[in-house]
Amino acid sequence: MDNEFLDKSQLDEQDATEKKKVKKKLAKKKAAKERKPNAFVQILNGDFFTREFMIGNLNFIFFIMLLLLLVVGKGYYGKQLTKDVNSTREQLDEATSDYFEAKTRLEEETERTRLIKELKSDGLKETVNPTKVIRIERD
Repeated sequence: MDNEFLDKSQLDEQDATEKKKVKKKLAKKKAAKERKPNAFVQILNGDFFTREFMIGNLNFIFFIMLLLLLVVGKGYYGKQLTKDVNSTREQLDEATSDYFEAKTRLEEETERTRLIKELKSDGLKETVNPTKVIRIERD
């Protein structure tokens, strides 16, 4: 087409198509420039605190606040559970030591030799014959 003869109407059409292409490119560049930056950039710029942004993202902001409250509550709940477990463990250890102490005292007081000494004054003696078991058979 370089060496061909063109009518004025054809030349106008080519110019119009080229202008449309240039306008489309400019529109694309302008749209790329006009698009909003991401949330991180908005926070760094301070655009995060503008009224439009806050109102537009109010639901998300309340959701984030709820999640933060849940995390804090979970932390306090975990501390309380740990405290309860430790106190219950201390009570169990104390009860276990009391049990062993009572068991040891009972074993000491019911030793065979000690019982023999205490019951001699009442006239009771230790038997030499083994005990016998009487069993009744029922039909």
